[in-house]
Amino acid sequence: MIEILPSYSPWFWVAAGVAVLFLGIAKAGFGGGAGVLGTPLIALTIPVGDAVALLLPLLMFCDVFSVWHYWSTFHRRSVVLLLTGAALGIAAGTVFFGYFLDNTAILRTGVGVLALVFVGFHALRSLAGKALEARHPHAAEGVMLGILSGFTSTLAHAGGAPVAVYLLPQHLSRELYVGTTVIVFAALNGMKLPPYIWLDLYHLGNLATVAVLAPLTFVGVRLGILLNRRFSDLWFNRVIYGILLVTGVKLVAG
Repeated sequence: MIEILPSYSPWFWVAAGVAVLFLGIAKAGFGGGAGVLGTPLIALTIPVGDAVALLLPLLMFCDVFSVWHYWSTFHRRSVVLLLTGAALGIAAGTVFFGYFLDNTAILRTGVGVLALVFVGFHALRSLAGKALEARHPHAAEGVMLGILSGFTSTLAHAGGAPVAVYLLPQHLSRELYVGTTVIVFAALNGMKLPPYIWLDLYHLGNLATVAVLAPLTFVGVRLGILLNRRFSDLWFNRVIYGILLVTGVKLVAG
């Protein structure tokens, strides 16, 4: 396997190891901001297309453990509406990604902008989250936000903000909220695999890299479940979004 691994720099392995561990933690429902860090962090060291292709199988591997844990705990109506829209968003994202796949600068800038948008969303959510009035969003809102989530997730595995915008006003319990996001993104990740294959993003080298990094996902999921039961993720998220801010600025600045 060592012979077929691409000749990545040491910084890639550091970035990928941190990103994959945090992905596992986020998949378990702790430190939701950790999941969006993966693509921007790895994209600092390799092309965006390679970064998203590398992360998708690892996300799906995480999904096996997190779905098993939350399978009976999710809001069915929200899942159906969000995934209906996500299918359309993934189709649009695939067309966009395919058009700009060879333009590394545009894709890096796009991922950096998405990272900064997520930082801004987190700041606004922190300020206004407690003031949100409980309500049941219209079905059309769920579909439209699902489209946006599918699009941004296809480009950078960064579909969390639109889903949160739809779920937060419903004031679901923490367990139900986490379970719903786990099911939505497990399904969404499975839906992204055929388009990624169609875009020819996979080769023997990055699949071998996935195999090397895969054990870290299990460690991350188990750690995330433990942390979710015992600690608040407030300070953890602040650190994550601080890293994301620096990473986003660096990607945009080139």
